[in-house]
Amino acid sequence: MAKTEEEAADAPAKRSKKPLLIGVILALAGAGGGFFAVQSGLLPLGESVHAGHEAAPDAHAPAGALPDVAYVPIDPLVISLGDGASGKHLRFRAQLEVAPAHRADVELLMPRVVDVMNSYLRALELADLTDKTALLRLRAHMLRRAQIVTGEGRIKDLLIMEFVLN
Repeated sequence: MAKTEEEAADAPAKRSKKPLLIGVILALAGAGGGFFAVQSGLLPLGESVHAGHEAAPDAHAPAGALPDVAYVPIDPLVISLGDGASGKHLRFRAQLEVAPAHRADVELLMPRVVDVMNSYLRALELADLTDKTALLRLRAHMLRRAQIVTGEGRIKDLLIMEFVLN
């Protein structure tokens, strides 16, 4: 009998199956919750192909009215980049989207806008222009500068028509 007690003390104790059972229950509850969320539309992952066709606008329905905007062109700019030895140039042309009521104000201040754009573009390095997100970043910076020059609320957007490095 002493031997069996010794063997029992040396033998590893059996592990509890409680953590495994809790893990299985939580996994099933998570899978059920995920299925419910997708099926009920809380997550747009389970949308069928037919759902996209229902939401498509009717081709014969009349289109809504166009927004009331005017466009003021910015004089084309040619900017030399880097030191003069490299010979790189940027050709830039854009238009400002404005409310028709503010068109005359923006046209009156166009020399200042061109000056701000010219100064900003000349301060850039070639590396600033070759980045993948450069155009979005530059557009945002130039739009903000034009809005500051003309006053808040006059310029809605800056549309880049030409941005060529050569």
